Amino acid sequence: MFEIDKIQFGNFLSAQRKAKGFTQKELAQKLFVSDKAVSKWERGLSLPDITLLMPLAELLDVSVTELLEGKRLEHAEKMDADQIEILIKKALTYSEKPPQQIEKQKKLRVTFGLCILSVLLEWLLLILYRRTVYAPFQNLTLLLQILGLSFGAHFFLCAKERLPAYYDVYPVYSYHDGLFEMNLPGVRFTNRNWPQILRVCRIWCILDTTVFPMLSLCFCFFASSFLPYPWVDLLIPGILSFFSIGILFVQIYRAAKNTAQFV
Repeated sequence: MFEIDKIQFGNFLSAQRKAKGFTQKELAQKLFVSDKAVSKWERGLSLPDITLLMPLAELLDVSVTELLEGKRLEHAEKMDADQIEILIKKALTYSEKPPQQIEKQKKLRVTFGLCILSVLLEWLLLILYRRTVYAPFQNLTLLLQILGLSFGAHFFLCAKERLPAYYDVYPVYSYHDGLFEMNLPGVRFTNRNWPQILRVCRIWCILDTTVFPMLSLCFCFFASSFLPYPWVDLLIPGILSFFSIGILFVQIYRAAKNTAQFV
């Protein structure tokens, strides 16, 4: 196994930071991380995210190769094939997901699977009670749940936990990942607010596919005593659908504002 020497990496990082005249807090602010994270890097307790290697190297005026090696390399020194192979294997090992991230992804997959199971059970109930639940309600509920599952498939299974480093360097007001795109006027996406936005979107997907349809069904049964068909099956799900989507946008804006990235 080819691994980076964390102690050597930390010592080299600390020396280069001091040589550039940065405090741990100043370096952390430039990388949009906490000073505790920088402290852990320098003590050899952890390593920065691979997306931070290039901006970190630029700030310290060293090459990424020197960061990975944890030492200054003479410009005249040429690396032979074996050294290059070792360096590549170090980078590949470094880029592997840490165990805690793998465990988190397992939990996210299980959570999304439970959302799918919940949707199937809800539709089983709708089929059993098809005589008392009308088509307008079923169509609106299905639309709401398809929307939630579509977003959930991305945010639970595909979304990256960390944005590329250029999101922290340049003002980016939209999130792109493959076919998925998110544009929110006034919200600048950075690694400071992205974890909170991810959390909001995941919680909303759970509520949208499980809680809101059941609330809608309960309200429909209650309102059917004084509202005529089809208004009860159109009005209640429509209001809750609008309320559900409104909550999503409000909470995303709040998450961005709370992390001082709402401009």
